[in-house]
Amino acid sequence: MRVALLAESFLPHMNGVTHSLLQVLRHLERRGHEALVIAPRSGHVDHGLHGAQATFLRSVPLPGYPAVRIAFARARRLATELADFSPDVLHLASPFVLGWQGVLAAEQLGIPSVAVYQTDVPAYAERYRVPGAAPMLAAHVARLHRRATLTLAPSSSSTRQLEGYGVERVRRWARGVDTDRFRPELRSPEWRRRFAADHEVLVGYVGRLAPEKQVEDLRVLSGLDGVRLVVIGDGPDRGALEALLPDAAFTGFLGGSELAEAMASLDVFVHPGESETFCQTIQEAHASGVPVVATGRGGPLDLVHSSRDGWLYRPGDLDELAGRVRDLAGDASKRRAFGRAARIGVAGRSWSSLGDELLEHYAFAGSLHRGQAPALAHARPVEPIPSAATPIGTAGVPGSPSAIDDGAERLASAPVRAVRPAWRRYVAVGDSVTEGLCDSSRMAAGEYRGWADRLAMLLAQSGDGIGYANLAVRSRRTADVIDGQLPRAAEFGADLVTILVGGNDLVRVDARPDVLVARLGDAIEEVRSRGADVLLVTPFLPAHARLGAVRTRFERFADGIVPRAHDAGALVLDASRHTGLTARGVWAEDRVHLNSSGHRALAYAAADALGVPDAAALAGLDAALHGDGDEPDAPPLATGEWLRRHAVPWIGRRMLGRTAGDGRDPKHDALVHIPGRRDESARRGMHA
Repeated sequence: MRVALLAESFLPHMNGVTHSLLQVLRHLERRGHEALVIAPRSGHVDHGLHGAQATFLRSVPLPGYPAVRIAFARARRLATELADFSPDVLHLASPFVLGWQGVLAAEQLGIPSVAVYQTDVPAYAERYRVPGAAPMLAAHVARLHRRATLTLAPSSSSTRQLEGYGVERVRRWARGVDTDRFRPELRSPEWRRRFAADHEVLVGYVGRLAPEKQVEDLRVLSGLDGVRLVVIGDGPDRGALEALLPDAAFTGFLGGSELAEAMASLDVFVHPGESETFCQTIQEAHASGVPVVATGRGGPLDLVHSSRDGWLYRPGDLDELAGRVRDLAGDASKRRAFGRAARIGVAGRSWSSLGDELLEHYAFAGSLHRGQAPALAHARPVEPIPSAATPIGTAGVPGSPSAIDDGAERLASAPVRAVRPAWRRYVAVGDSVTEGLCDSSRMAAGEYRGWADRLAMLLAQSGDGIGYANLAVRSRRTADVIDGQLPRAAEFGADLVTILVGGNDLVRVDARPDVLVARLGDAIEEVRSRGADVLLVTPFLPAHARLGAVRTRFERFADGIVPRAHDAGALVLDASRHTGLTARGVWAEDRVHLNSSGHRALAYAAADALGVPDAAALAGLDAALHGDGDEPDAPPLATGEWLRRHAVPWIGRRMLGRTAGDGRDPKHDALVHIPGRRDESARRGMHA
């Protein structure tokens, strides 16, 4: 597997994100995978990158915090860097500014993106005294993670937060801890004596000295009998904190073996920050056999078990913070018992096991990207994860020849057939998308091919020919398909029916997705009861368009109809969640239909879902022989021209109660024979 990792910050600045990335790189190297890191340039990097390639981008320092650098690279630049590496998946480490461009670049390349949620940026706005920015920042975080193929949240708290933002494709991925590096045996009496007398209890904080960490709350520990406070770390607030905590010792930044020795030498670890999505230092304290007192909000909720390995206190209740520290400071036996429980509790959280779990998440993101995996919504259980060795796909810019390979990735979310049936009669039903609107490739003026015509050719050529009818007509709704087109397909004796309908219903203000699901689900069951196979393609929208409630209705419809189709034994191509079909570059100038590139991609996706042998290879051959340079798609229209050509006529028809399909007949209202291999062989024999 080839993994590209895009980071908002990286070496030489060491923080939780950097530490996690280094562990991921180490694991990828150990498992034999190739990696590329793209990050802001912020100084000389003398740390080994475990065999990974690296691209460092020009960056500027964050005002007030120069150790943190911000890179402003556009999606096009990132896509160029990524295309040279040709990754199978893009790992977005704590994405925000650069990460947003990374999501867009992944869409351009047609690869899955895995966004690792690690920083609660809206909460940081509160701590940095710009609370008015929090709603805007939260909206950006929500938009970014909804756009990513899969989001990994480190804790139950951050999972709930993301769900509150409307992010549905969320999985838990915690953080590993190096139990060989952090261990109780490193406790050093000599280190302790530098900061506390033998009879004193050494209470320590480890982390960045910045507003979001709320280190100033530790002032309530001043004056506690027999307690000495040591602050390990550095950051923009160090000067102010040294003035606020004159009795505390400040060590500055410690890393490597120095940090491990310091952590093991503490008697109690404290962490007051309320904005932690995880809090890695708590795990490191536990691995060192040190009990923890932390705020009962965010990541610590999953890590600290009160009265077993430490204490959680009510957020903002500094008196309780002082009381919990006083409790442990006054009871050495309790500290030892909590410390032993803490060490045992982290025994199974090695970076090796978490690394293997991450590889499974990469593979799962690949299946989501191809439409194979079920949608993730809130706390619903997920299907078994594919093997980490499963190929994730190829790269390609939507609308370019290589995008055809993306469209040919496996999108079937129903069980895979062992042997593809030899269908004799294929009937396509639906609306304008299946009619082929806007796919004018090599067609006379006013005529269209479409994905279903292309699919029929693929089915015919992969077998002995096929009878094909296309009953789809523009503007048709679900009732039209159920009451008219499907009965007609039964008259033809169809043994394969493709169904793509619902878009014209769902754009209406009064649409009821649940009612549509019930009706179409019953219809699919009826078709299946007659012995015909069904490929259901979910209706879909451009991912980049601002469609509000309309998108919600499409999502509700897909969430309902996919399990109904599965229960009926149908195959499902969930195009609504396939970024290669929803991204820019595959939509026509009217903004509601696929262009030729999009129809081609959808055809190969459907072929692969149906088990057509070597569909991906055929897609590549198609691209090589008939590139988009020979049949260019129409360029995007300016908004004013789009309104004149498309929006206003549509509104006019609606006002008059008309549709674009009034008076139109299906383009293939009877079975036509499409020759296959046997026909070609017979013809060659006649002319031999």
